[in-house]
Amino acid sequence: MSWLSDFFGDPANWSGPDGIPARLLEHLEFSALALALAMLVAIPLGLLIGHTGRGGVIVVISANLARALPTLGLLVLFVLLLGTASILPVIIPLVLLAIPPILVNTFEGIRGVDPELRDAAYGMGLTGGQVLGRVLVPVALPLILLGLRLSAIQVVATTTVAAYTGLGGLGRFVIDGFATKDYASVVGGSVLIVLFALAVQLVFTLLQRTTVSPGVSRRVKVRQVASGRETT
Repeated sequence: MSWLSDFFGDPANWSGPDGIPARLLEHLEFSALALALAMLVAIPLGLLIGHTGRGGVIVVISANLARALPTLGLLVLFVLLLGTASILPVIIPLVLLAIPPILVNTFEGIRGVDPELRDAAYGMGLTGGQVLGRVLVPVALPLILLGLRLSAIQVVATTTVAAYTGLGGLGRFVIDGFATKDYASVVGGSVLIVLFALAVQLVFTLLQRTTVSPGVSRRVKVRQVASGRETT
């Protein structure tokens, strides 16, 4: 507890470019950029494959293989290839980390919609795009948001590695603390990263409650109870 009080009670840690607000903003910027780029790739691809039913096996296998990639190893590789003049060596591994959960959950969400509901929508004269936008996406939204939540938490936690390349973020407190044996900074930075991840979890929980219709939420809960698991 003394380390926490030393870290959070030090006025120097709350001001300047190395202060908590500045590092928190840097961490947020890195995480948000990586998640946004992953969404631009994974959501359209997941919607397309889930709607057409083509390439689903390849998607699942590729996503599972991508999850096995070591983020720190990729970071070192891209730093060697691209240098440290930009944020690309950090953003690329984070995007690769974030894509699989979003892609798989989007694909599974669309594929898992009741075929009778899909047929009824076509029977009403809706086009393929209208069926996707008006019927499939709203029903699949809980799983899509689950994929986004999983990716966001992973990215927030892993953005700590940005400090290895000399960039900012909350990881600076941990990396610099170890380098200078300032363990109050190490503990304080670790607590900040955990709190940030919990805040992201809360944001997505509130987002799901406000965007997903109660009927769809109840249906998803029934399916999860029946299957005994979530799609992750």
